Amino acid sequence: MQRSAPEIDELTLGRARRGDDAACRAVFRHYQRGVYCLAWRMLGGRANPALVEDLTQETFLRVFKSLAGFASDGTARLSTWILTISTRLALNEQRNQRRAIVATTPATAEPIADARADETAHRRALGAILEREIGKLAPDHRAVFLLREYHELDYAEIARVLEIQIGTVQSRLSRARAALRLALEDVR
Repeated sequence: MQRSAPEIDELTLGRARRGDDAACRAVFRHYQRGVYCLAWRMLGGRANPALVEDLTQETFLRVFKSLAGFASDGTARLSTWILTISTRLALNEQRNQRRAIVATTPATAEPIADARADETAHRRALGAILEREIGKLAPDHRAVFLLREYHELDYAEIARVLEIQIGTVQSRLSRARAALRLALEDVR
């Protein structure tokens, strides 16, 4: 789930499919951080940590309920399949809430000017602004952006995860990147 992280080994996966507790814990530990981070970012980065934890737990409940049916020799990697479940749960949560996710701290030029004196502080400020702007993206655009940029899925994998055409993936990603570029123009 982390950039370039290897998939869990087939032996552990096979044991987890048969319900082995130790193997299931290993699968959870291996993929939990990526699922949590995706849910957190999908909900705007300022989501209630308890809600993000609930979505993470619900993801793994569904994973373990359906793991026996996962085809490891199929087209999707295990990480992609798990991210599919997590993404759909997060999108459903957003639809259920029907509210705009807006950052609570307004962007001001003053902290950025102060941050330029200190490169670390500047990067942190940029990171906070980027986080806020990602949270403002439409949920469908945010999902495509996060799956591509943070989880390094290719277009075909994203299309399978979201059950959309590759062209739709490309257009949503392009629009998300354009919106982020526009939002960050004043910061540079």
